[in-house]
Amino acid sequence: MSMIAIIGGTGVYDPSIFTSVQDKSLKTPYGDIHYTEGTYRDKTIIFLARHGKGHSIPPHLINYRANIWGLKKLGVTFIISTTAVGSLTEEFKPGDFVLTDQFLDFTKSRITTFYDGNERGVAHLDVTNPYCPELREIIMKEGLALGLQMHNGGTYVCTEGPRFETPAEIKMFSLLGGDTVGMTNVPEVNLANEAEIAYATISMITNYAAGISKTVLTHHEVLEMMDASAENLKKLIMQVIDQLDPNVVYDCHHRMSEYGGFKL
Repeated sequence: MSMIAIIGGTGVYDPSIFTSVQDKSLKTPYGDIHYTEGTYRDKTIIFLARHGKGHSIPPHLINYRANIWGLKKLGVTFIISTTAVGSLTEEFKPGDFVLTDQFLDFTKSRITTFYDGNERGVAHLDVTNPYCPELREIIMKEGLALGLQMHNGGTYVCTEGPRFETPAEIKMFSLLGGDTVGMTNVPEVNLANEAEIAYATISMITNYAAGISKTVLTHHEVLEMMDASAENLKKLIMQVIDQLDPNVVYDCHHRMSEYGGFKL
């Protein structure tokens, strides 16, 4: 059975939306994962809190490989990822939603692949379109139908964290073509692609980045904007789930066909 997974924060998850809700765990070769499974309109939905319960795991210590391997093992074929990001451009305003289509990787210490030369050998993932175009189109259509301020496309700059960026770094990222900045999308997107799961990210703009904002950024302000956008984000995700056929097959479900496909 094919499933849909949501990766995000606790503000996105609302147990009242689902039926037959159960908290579960799964052992993987990379460590245990903890997730919630429920049903929405006869579709099995997996929710995975990226930062753990109570936001206890910083972005550079998230076990990305365990999370994605575990979702693959559970039968997930689509991942809707949610992220909170800062904006590098005045066009993308706090409260807007961005469907990322490209990324710039400025992480430093993360393991970014399942193909590390051991049992799986070595493989070279094509990331011309790292975010599933078909899934993004569904999200865009439903977002516009809800009257949300949507941007279909944008380059996500992923930094190591957990500190925020300096104004000098933000200026550099902007010169390189970045539109948003966050700390969690890489290597998550790459691992999902290696696992041949269709993956798309809905980014919530929570603030203007350092040097663009007229005030000093605090984590509390980010959380406040996330709370303000959470209800719209939940409505959008539910609409997308309603429209999405988890059994449909796209090109991104065969990204590793050159290497015989991804095997657990």
